[in-house]
Amino acid sequence: MQGNTIVYGLVGALAIALLVAAFTDIRRRQIDNWLNAAIALAAPAYWWASGLSLWPGVAMQLGVALLAFVVLAGLFALKLMGGGDVKLLAALALWLPPVSFLKLLVIMSLLGGALTIVVAAWHYTVTRRRDAKIPYGVAIATAGLIILAPMLEAGWHSVTGA
Repeated sequence: MQGNTIVYGLVGALAIALLVAAFTDIRRRQIDNWLNAAIALAAPAYWWASGLSLWPGVAMQLGVALLAFVVLAGLFALKLMGGGDVKLLAALALWLPPVSFLKLLVIMSLLGGALTIVVAAWHYTVTRRRDAKIPYGVAIATAGLIILAPMLEAGWHSVTGA
């Protein structure tokens, strides 16, 4: 982060957006398009503020995001993922280096599996039906926050001098 308050502010805003995504997914089982669009549209400001080069930096971010969107849209077509989840992950791919995005996917998968077991068991216990809608945005947001934590900590130290 090298003391760049703009980068720190943008990463902090992304963390807040992830919390909003998680809470709306819990409440309504929906991640709003405006939120996903805001995350995606803020990525170029982050690229600029962090000094990411057009080639290969920005090109790599766009390529990973496009690949993620295509693969995840296929999972959506198979009814294995929600549309908001697909868009949120593609938007996050614009922010994270490829290796960090892969880490996010692994952490998200592990958290999502645990979340699915807990929510499905609770839903079945209460309703005796097996049609639970899993708020997977919670797993995505939590994984995102785990990946962003070192960036936020570095930014906090650069702002406070601690």
